[in-house]
Amino acid sequence: MNHKRVTVLRGGPSDEYEVSMRTGSTVLRSLQKRYCSVQDVVITKQGDWLEGGIIKNPDSILSSCDVVFLALHGQYGEDGEVQRIIQRQNLPFTGSRALPSAIAFNKHLTKETLRRQGIKLPQHVQVRRGDVEDVFALARNVSSSFGPEYIVKPLASGSSVGVELVRDVKNLGNVIGRALMDTEQILIEEYIRGREATMATLENFRDQDLYVFPAIEIVPPPSANFFTSEAKYSGQTQEICPGNFSYQERDELAKTAASIHLTLGLSQYSRSDFIVRNGVPYFLEVNTLPGLTNESLFPKAAEAVGLTYDDLVAHLVETATT
Repeated sequence: MNHKRVTVLRGGPSDEYEVSMRTGSTVLRSLQKRYCSVQDVVITKQGDWLEGGIIKNPDSILSSCDVVFLALHGQYGEDGEVQRIIQRQNLPFTGSRALPSAIAFNKHLTKETLRRQGIKLPQHVQVRRGDVEDVFALARNVSSSFGPEYIVKPLASGSSVGVELVRDVKNLGNVIGRALMDTEQILIEEYIRGREATMATLENFRDQDLYVFPAIEIVPPPSANFFTSEAKYSGQTQEICPGNFSYQERDELAKTAASIHLTLGLSQYSRSDFIVRNGVPYFLEVNTLPGLTNESLFPKAAEAVGLTYDDLVAHLVETATT
């Protein structure tokens, strides 16, 4: 048994609390097979850190561990906030550092950064609640720039939470209005029809600085128009690995996923989502702390090349850095 003391952080104040709890539970079971000391820390929706059900100071909790495994998703977990806390302790932790996490969590900043590298993206516009006087006028302006179908999503979120497909400009204003009631900033994107793919990357694996796993093709059920939050966890979506893409499409997806990881300065691992249209991958968004439940896409990609779940989790612990 490895005597390294590992603290797992899960939960958090985001809409992805339940997914994070499931990721953390699965990670904990895996770690307990190999590590003598595994600490389960739940962060409540109010932001309190619980160890054994007791609220404790984060610095006190972190002082008794050697490495932190981030099983968090969404706000506080992927936006750089918790990373800043851990970095102050100079502790190794899994995933990306605070600044790259914050950039990657902001979909507009991510797209603008990657656009300068020539990566193909759907057209989009960022919208702030306080800047909008007439949602229907905004909808007409957007439709004159791109369309005819649109994706409306929060500026910073994951697991497709709050994402809505709009098929015509007549309904776009209504959807924008509803979205801005729920969140301060949103993105309106051009909806690109094509085949959905996701690409997982892992650093320092099989003698490669950055290993790109085979493409997973995502085929949502007929009842879902795209890979919605419900479709992700319903068990009805087909996740084909390796996906039925041509050699050229696979090569383009792999090169683009690697470029995204490196351009954003990410660490350890990431998962990027794409739509492939006419052989061209269009980047949608990147996950800096991909889900690690039994149903999650990253472990499925790893398994396709013979990397077991337990070995993946151990690799992340052993390669974690400050």
